[in-house]
Amino acid sequence: MKVDLSGKRALVTGATKGIGRETALRLADAGSDIGATGRNVDELESLKRDIERKGRRCWIRAADLSSLDETLAVAEYLAERMEVIDILINNAGTTFPEDLVDLDPEHWDTTLNVNLRAPAFISKVVSRRMVERRTGAIVNVTSQSGILGLEQHAAYCASKFGLHGLTKVMATELGPHGVRVNAVAPTITLTPMGEKVWGDEAKAAPMKSRIPIGRFAYPKDVADAILFLVSDAAGMINGEILTLDGGFTAH
Repeated sequence: MKVDLSGKRALVTGATKGIGRETALRLADAGSDIGATGRNVDELESLKRDIERKGRRCWIRAADLSSLDETLAVAEYLAERMEVIDILINNAGTTFPEDLVDLDPEHWDTTLNVNLRAPAFISKVVSRRMVERRTGAIVNVTSQSGILGLEQHAAYCASKFGLHGLTKVMATELGPHGVRVNAVAPTITLTPMGEKVWGDEAKAAPMKSRIPIGRFAYPKDVADAILFLVSDAAGMINGEILTLDGGFTAH
């Protein structure tokens, strides 16, 4: 399916690596200009160069989304510079695998702040402008860990279950104003963060055995689904959690 996003402008959070970078590049290939945020300035500059080589414009600003002040500042900055945001991809995420009995309060706060609070408040800033224009598409990047529990992921699961709920509320409130909101919920994805947690084959093998198609996801798998959800082909899809897990949650 060929998606044409010519003339659109998309904001992607967590855009420097993995799913975020792949999504930003795919959106640019489809014709969209890109606004991008992440923590690493050098990686943002690299992304900007790659997008501009495709003939698209790119606005960047570094931010730590565990800070509410920085979250609001980057959302306002990019909304102002981009002038129009047609598409928002809330992708930034983090995790600190640990048993519940060892749960670190700072890890809990950081995980919930990045994975749940940041999407809520970035969406607050961006959707206000979408509502005024009566058009827009938002995709929240969640996880199969928002559907079922995963050992050593108490904070992560809590944040992703919460993001699923937030997605449903956003779709209900914004849909009447022409703004569609959906989520993608991938299984373990081979991003730098995914490799860090699941790179040990001894740990990965039992998890893969629970996935009927027998592999983890790649960033491209997730980016393809996001591209579909923001396209006109998904014009009647709103409030959906699109599970990209190879059948993990089917049994």
